[in-house]
Amino acid sequence: MSHRVAVVVGNPKPRSRTYEAALALADRIGGADLVVDLADHAGELFDWGSETVSDLVEQVSGSLVVVVASPTYKATYTGLLKAFLDRFPHQGLGGVTAVPLMLGASSAHSLAPEHGLRQVLVELGASVPTRALYVLDAEHADPAAYDAWLASAAPFLPALPTVTQTEVVPA
Repeated sequence: MSHRVAVVVGNPKPRSRTYEAALALADRIGGADLVVDLADHAGELFDWGSETVSDLVEQVSGSLVVVVASPTYKATYTGLLKAFLDRFPHQGLGGVTAVPLMLGASSAHSLAPEHGLRQVLVELGASVPTRALYVLDAEHADPAAYDAWLASAAPFLPALPTVTQTEVVPA
């Protein structure tokens, strides 16, 4: 199944602020029809025979747009997200437009998604036509935290067909 907008959340805590922020952003760019909360699959990420994880990789790589979200850990994205991204083959995100999103406690790490997450997504073949988005934890529920990014990014994101149903991948 091909998805319009997929969301991948790399926070080890299920249904975290990162999860909420990623869904809020996805809603603003057309609505997610696939949501992968990696906290639900942490035990399988290092099992290279896991059909569940292989299926998630296939579904994400078949999406038109993917919001890839992580909290800022040690000035970069989480190991949980890295373990998932390591499952993609060379150019495994070719044809996908990616939106890197990171949350953090202070603006001191505001370039983390540009210098870390963006780079790995491009290495995997994704098109990243906009600046990465960094949102302060304290502002993640405020729609205004996304407004300036959306105003500058919208012209560069692909037009999305109408969504029919959201598929949240169960734990």
